[in-house]
Amino acid sequence: MNFRKILIQALKFIGFLAVGILLLWLSFKDVDFRNLSKDLKEADYLWLIPALLFGLLAFLLRARRWQLLIHPLGSHPSFWHTFHAMMIGYLANMALPRIGEITRCVVLGKKEKIAVDKLVGTVIVERTIDFLSVMAFLLIIVFTSSNIINEFLKESLFIPFREKVFSVIDFSWIFYAALALAGIIALSLLFRYRKNLRKIRFFSKIFDIMKGVISGLKTITNLERKWEFVILTILIWISYAFMTWVVFFCLESTSGVTFWDSMIVLVVGGLGMAVPVQAGFGAFHYAVSRVLVVIHGVSLEDGLTYALISHESQIIFEIIIGIISIWFMYGRHRKDPQPPMGG
Repeated sequence: MNFRKILIQALKFIGFLAVGILLLWLSFKDVDFRNLSKDLKEADYLWLIPALLFGLLAFLLRARRWQLLIHPLGSHPSFWHTFHAMMIGYLANMALPRIGEITRCVVLGKKEKIAVDKLVGTVIVERTIDFLSVMAFLLIIVFTSSNIINEFLKESLFIPFREKVFSVIDFSWIFYAALALAGIIALSLLFRYRKNLRKIRFFSKIFDIMKGVISGLKTITNLERKWEFVILTILIWISYAFMTWVVFFCLESTSGVTFWDSMIVLVVGGLGMAVPVQAGFGAFHYAVSRVLVVIHGVSLEDGLTYALISHESQIIFEIIIGIISIWFMYGRHRKDPQPPMGG
């Protein structure tokens, strides 16, 4: 990797980290740290054991689901290679947001001799399914929750989104329309002259990558075990729901949060984790603490204490499993040094 690429990656890391720090500051700027410290000291951390077990179950289910997406490519990677590659990807996401998606494809691709671009297509499918699942939960919450929850979602999510869209339409629609038209023309020219362009190494590589990604995306229509895929997806979200709910029992102030209210926290926390900062730092804490103030009437300090315990325990858990996965994939297969000759 040359100096320019290193510099770009370093600037990305610093930029995302700065956003995360800003969000953390916004989360904690109005907090009484004495109360926060008191809540952390009095928390019952034994409840983290079942929470982390539910988290581990979700990881295992996700690994199996990824396996199912890979099978239509004609490859059958081992379950544990798939699991360890996925966990290494989660570990990489703590350095740069979304880089873990590529990392896990590279790790599994090299280990199982599978084209990385095809694996990228399967990850795009997986992330799309996750996004649609969150949106489905969000719609259910909107139609079944109280006016207070709907007001919170409207003020925190829908209005900012609408204003962003309207600002684009009001001030920049000509630019974006021209950009879209240019993209369509470029794709049309690439498709029309693809045979000639393939003679150029750069375009040949681009076409190969596009073909691989498209092959990966097609896996969702060629699944051999569609019902297993659906059941795994449901079980993954059930695991996340119980993982979210169990942590509430760590604090007396949040122990009365219902399972349904924990689903609201799960969705809002998921939206926070989607913000492009390292491992959702800051964004998760802000979103979850504020929604807890609304749905359960706890203090901001109590809401942040829950967010800290929930998020940081999961991050530490992912780091530990990620390091173990690196050892399983790369460390334990090193040959022992040969004994010296003679004597």
